[in-house]
Amino acid sequence: MHRLIPLFLASIALLPAAAQNGARPSTWQGHERLDFTVRGRDGLLILPAHPAPGLPWIWRTEFFGHEPQADLALLALGFHVAYLNVQNLYGAPTALDAMDAFYDHLTKNHHLGPKTVLEGFSRGGLFALNWATRHPERVASLYLDAPVCDFKSWPGGRGKGKGSPADWERCKAAYGLTEAQALAYPLNPVDNLARLAEAKIPIVTVCGEADSVVPYPENSGLLAERYQKLGGPIKVILKPGVDHHPHSLKDPTPIVSFILAH
Repeated sequence: MHRLIPLFLASIALLPAAAQNGARPSTWQGHERLDFTVRGRDGLLILPAHPAPGLPWIWRTEFFGHEPQADLALLALGFHVAYLNVQNLYGAPTALDAMDAFYDHLTKNHHLGPKTVLEGFSRGGLFALNWATRHPERVASLYLDAPVCDFKSWPGGRGKGKGSPADWERCKAAYGLTEAQALAYPLNPVDNLARLAEAKIPIVTVCGEADSVVPYPENSGLLAERYQKLGGPIKVILKPGVDHHPHSLKDPTPIVSFILAH
């Protein structure tokens, strides 16, 4: 039996790193894809054909694969693309804890760079901004796209937006808040920008001027105004006459250029 142990260990060493980390390989948009589970949550990693030095990566916090123009452009430049399923948690602390574990997995087991680009589409803005505030030292920049920056706006619907009653109930439950506590909550991203501004985390936000779901004035507009007052670097790309959809830009060059510059 003891003679077999070295042979077993040797066979393990010959396995691809993905298999050793329990990942399930497939493909996505012509790139190698690895799916795995981190503390009970599904995650994935898309590998570039030619990884850039330092293994840079962008982390889509919600809606993986939707309008992936920037992701595909960055993959072509050697970035990895990552995603963790923390749906229906709306950036609550329990979601941020899961994101911590995912970050540790990617940086320790896949050796990705110590700083990520956080990509927050719609409600994904809550995850991206809250995790960046928790760990500004782990963030290179933020790319936000029609992002929710205040859950009172969406899903709460306490401004000009439509809101979502079912999501509002789930959101309050995720944070452990009553209605009154949720409406008085002081740590929505628009109210909690000091750490990001102090760390000078660059933000680019792409928004529809006519967004009826996540209204620009209550979200990115307010975020930009307050972040600039705190000395934080932010670029707003406003799409005239555009509603919540479509996300991103047909030509993602302005987004990619911003990310590469930072």
